[in-house]
Amino acid sequence: MEEIIFPNQIRMFRRLRGRSMQELADHLSVSLSAISKIEKGYRRVDQEQLVRVAEFLDCPLQELFVNEQNSQQEVVQSWRREQERRNKINEKSGLKTLGAGLRQIRNEKNLTLIEVAESADMTLSVYHRIEMGQREVSDKEFKNIAKAMNTSVDELKENIKNLEEKGMLEEIIQRNDAKYKLLSTPRGAISAFGTTANQDGVKISVYGVAGKDGDIIIDFEQETKKVQRPPQLYNKKDAYAVNLCSRRLGSLLPTRSILFIDPQDVVSVGDIAIYYANEEEAKIVSIREDENGQLYGLRWNPDERIEIGNDDLNKVHKVVAIYL
Repeated sequence: MEEIIFPNQIRMFRRLRGRSMQELADHLSVSLSAISKIEKGYRRVDQEQLVRVAEFLDCPLQELFVNEQNSQQEVVQSWRREQERRNKINEKSGLKTLGAGLRQIRNEKNLTLIEVAESADMTLSVYHRIEMGQREVSDKEFKNIAKAMNTSVDELKENIKNLEEKGMLEEIIQRNDAKYKLLSTPRGAISAFGTTANQDGVKISVYGVAGKDGDIIIDFEQETKKVQRPPQLYNKKDAYAVNLCSRRLGSLLPTRSILFIDPQDVVSVGDIAIYYANEEEAKIVSIREDENGQLYGLRWNPDERIEIGNDDLNKVHKVVAIYL
């Protein structure tokens, strides 16, 4: 499940609605401490939690994000100061080099983020921050990471050192910096999953027109436009984007939103996905799991359950980013 960290206005809307931190914590099934960190923009949340927060606070999802046009100036400044502080710490401690080295070695070993995180007894969020160069690593954690990559601590350190000396980590560091900048800069329309409207870079094709009953008609021979490709879809040749021309998500997302799709990524519980009923008719669903462990898709407005058999998984394409 995609996880993000972002500057937000959750606390403002919670107070406007007269709801307590405990009520929001109960709604998300997390601790009070977690809510405090989420509201300050210091803790990561996943796609499903974002949707549930917006539902709980009865506000459009895009209104939760800080931007210079409609957010309190002290909130924007506070977020900037925190990001600058973290960047300085990271640069001094060499965390960017460490993270880039771990990412390169993991990719060479054909391991996924979640495989290393689970083997190293870490959450996906924590290990992802390590690879992004945003978190320090204890000796015990480094030992667990080395074990997860089937190597020794000394060998792992030596491999990272060699990669740095060969100049193989600079490109990864630059990509990480670009992605981190997208996630941490509260300017203009900031995306739920880390892209902005005015970033330069590789373009990606957008498809989709409104169909009946909230479906989206996707004809890959009828491109509607091209937009900036999110960092997580660099080098993903099969990735594409879809216009959100459906009311089946209610007011959570504006109809001008764009969904970025990675058809090769595996969906899991809590993901938002595109389900193809046939070659052209697609439905936006939230992936859920029943008591028997079988995945299904849930649509809203009105609620509708879409059965997804094991043979249908190739019809389900994961939404990995959303541009608001």
